[in-house]
Amino acid sequence: MQLQVSNSPFIQEQAELLNSLLPSLNETQKIWLSGYLTASLSVSNSSSAEAPVLEAQGGGKTISKEVTILYGSQTGNAQGLAENAASKLEGNGFQVTISSMSDFKVNNLKKIENLLIAVSTHGEGDPPDNTLSFHEYLHGRRAPSLEGLHYSVLALGDSSYEFFCETGKQFDKRLEELGGTRLFPRMDCDLDYDEPASEWLEGVISSLSEGQVGSAAAVPAANASVGEQTSYSRTNPFKAEVLENINLNGRGSNKETHHLELSLEGSGLTFEPGDSLGIYPKNDSDLVDMLLMELDWDPEETVKVNKQGELRQLRESLISDFEITVLTKSLIEQAAQLSGNEDLKELLKPGNEERLKEYREGRDLLDFVRDFGSWGESAQEFVSILRKMPARLYSIASSLSAYPDEVHLTIGAVRYESHGRERKGVCSILCADRLQPGDVLPIYIQHNQNFKQPKNPDTPIIMVGPGTGIAPFRSFIQDREESEAKGKTWLFFGDQHFVTDFLYQTEWQKWLKTGVLTKMDVAFSRDTDEKVYVQDRMREQSEELYEWLQKGAAVYICGDEKNMAHDVHNTLIEIIEKEGNMSHADAQAYLEDMQQNKRYQRDVY
Repeated sequence: MQLQVSNSPFIQEQAELLNSLLPSLNETQKIWLSGYLTASLSVSNSSSAEAPVLEAQGGGKTISKEVTILYGSQTGNAQGLAENAASKLEGNGFQVTISSMSDFKVNNLKKIENLLIAVSTHGEGDPPDNTLSFHEYLHGRRAPSLEGLHYSVLALGDSSYEFFCETGKQFDKRLEELGGTRLFPRMDCDLDYDEPASEWLEGVISSLSEGQVGSAAAVPAANASVGEQTSYSRTNPFKAEVLENINLNGRGSNKETHHLELSLEGSGLTFEPGDSLGIYPKNDSDLVDMLLMELDWDPEETVKVNKQGELRQLRESLISDFEITVLTKSLIEQAAQLSGNEDLKELLKPGNEERLKEYREGRDLLDFVRDFGSWGESAQEFVSILRKMPARLYSIASSLSAYPDEVHLTIGAVRYESHGRERKGVCSILCADRLQPGDVLPIYIQHNQNFKQPKNPDTPIIMVGPGTGIAPFRSFIQDREESEAKGKTWLFFGDQHFVTDFLYQTEWQKWLKTGVLTKMDVAFSRDTDEKVYVQDRMREQSEELYEWLQKGAAVYICGDEKNMAHDVHNTLIEIIEKEGNMSHADAQAYLEDMQQNKRYQRDVY
């Protein structure tokens, strides 16, 4: 096939060069080049990533067949992708060592020739908990020169946050600063990460295979991608029947918290306490209808909803397939290119970053269309830049040993006012308002090895879970009751009012009576003139709490990261400093050591 200047974007000289090059490439080289060009496009829009440089193999130099994969993961996504990469690489003849960053011995870093990193970004641009020590080492003064290192980074994030994939970008940049050479350009993945992760792995395998003198050709793209789903998973969700949907809050409460019981019968799905459940929700049809009225398009017009070309009516696609309640920076930038709206272009100009951030806060797609109009010339162009509907993750609130073939959730309904309109949480309000027993939900299990009970059942545990953060600890206690674990248990729970908001009260009282739960402290912030929170109860019990820590207790925190988890973390340091008669720095080091030894784990959001 020859490129013709008349129907291509290339000038004559470029066309001639390509026409002379393409016929000489073998299939492996074409696969690698395709992945390289795709990845380079994803890198080109990132301010913190260097544009990749294409280098030829030279002097018969080989790349080692040994590959080390390090992952940093808060909820388990990065770990799952790392494990998949290890499996694929081993299937292609590579010797793979895989480890979480917290378990990796940094002194071995200089011995590595091929390093793959899969890492998520947590909160507002922060590294995951099990990444902190390695991240600090690599960015510190003791980091070694890594001139012999070949590396590639798979970065996970959420584009609705300002610092999208920030941790992956930092690792990618730092490894280059230390002298490393990219095997394959960094790939930044949004919540819908399966396809870009497959592209990245395909490119990495091709690069590694091309580096082997006399090695077998790289596997075709289809073999390097994430394998076909043979069981229910994130990309092949199980439709679980709703068994129960109960409001846990009493009459007069300011809150609405639903206890959801789902059937797993016939799914083959299993989980452990500490794992999460992913739900693919649907948008509120009333919101979709308001959006369609603003767009003035035919709701029954068909549009493609994925790369496989699956067709669906526009209204149904906006209900089921696309996110319409969050405005990401990427969406606004792409809409500006398609719409030509001058006010929108002004909003995106350098220097207006704070104004853009302020605009995005609390607004949705309907607001955006009302403010700046539609984009593109068709419904297909409109939906083409929308983000796929992301799953919502909820901590599992039951033990499989206590409730075989069932999974329970604790979901707080999200309702609030913003910019003159009532706003609703997509999944939480689906569960609160529209979900009845007998209905089905598409679900999958999200395994999380970073929030697990101690392997030794005699180890005491301290659990801090206000509000819906109580969910995983209900699972913990159910599991310990079934297994007859002997380790002592201490729960700190808080909410607004004792009478209306004491979630699962009768169950906790039963477990206190039987001794499965050793001790419980509660804080109901609106029942007293001065607000009292779980961290206040912890301070009141500081002496005994420190004694538990000294006896090897593990601490677990679940709930809001921005406020509660931050305050509880600082309270733990205060208690260790006071009761252990330590300096502030030593108390911090004590807690960091607990974290390193998996005695301090957090499931925060």
